[in-house]
Amino acid sequence: MKTREELEKIAYEMRKDILQMGLQSGVKGAHLGGGMSIVELLAVLYADVMQYRVEEPDWDGRDRFILSKAHSAIGLYAALHFAGFLTDEEIAGAFVPGSVLYKHPRLDLARGIEFSGGSLGQGLSLAVGSALALRLRRNPARIYVVAGDGECDEGSLWEAAASIVHFDLRQVVLVIDRNGLQNDGTTEDVMRLGDLGERFRSMGFAVSDVNGHDVVALRKVLTEDADRPRVIISHTVKGKGVPFAENQVAWHIGYLTKELYQEAMESLSYVRD
Repeated sequence: MKTREELEKIAYEMRKDILQMGLQSGVKGAHLGGGMSIVELLAVLYADVMQYRVEEPDWDGRDRFILSKAHSAIGLYAALHFAGFLTDEEIAGAFVPGSVLYKHPRLDLARGIEFSGGSLGQGLSLAVGSALALRLRRNPARIYVVAGDGECDEGSLWEAAASIVHFDLRQVVLVIDRNGLQNDGTTEDVMRLGDLGERFRSMGFAVSDVNGHDVVALRKVLTEDADRPRVIISHTVKGKGVPFAENQVAWHIGYLTKELYQEAMESLSYVRD
């Protein structure tokens, strides 16, 4: 088990990777906001919580990770770099011609990418099918799904959530990245979500709220057991760690110039709340 300082150092290095990949994205832009908001969560999952083997990526006992908010793949790639699935060269060559890394994750088990992603609202359905298949094989591996709060506008997410409760799929742990912003504005302006926790509780989930930038709190809540399927509402700041991007809708996807990249790198520091 890693210390708070070790986990925060991992998150710091991940943010550096994200900024490097953001710069490489050029004028096409990169989803820096949502990638930055899930850094601590991914650091804890890949450093202290999930079971996996880099040297045996298809090991059947591995925990599965699904990034349902697939536009935040830039954050996942930084986590996979830390874990050892991706090389320095692959990160340095992300999003340039010939890259093996795309703006949305594409299935590549050798590199730790379990599922392709793109259209919002699909990841939790993938988790349902995967959990049912694991159950048939009596495989206790867990499936961690990260969805965005804006993604909760999608009806397919709620259909999948109903299936998880109906089939009592406790192997699935759903984490909602509750940063309050989506592509077109605040989540409450686009489609009012209200009390997400109460919505999930009314369906039969055990619900936990957590500061999504507190690595110790995240580890605690991610490793708790429950007598029913679980949802974790992770309260975060979009663009966390880069002052000019924090809580800014414009940085859902944005163009990182060399000047902004330098400014971001100079202001980057360990995130401790």
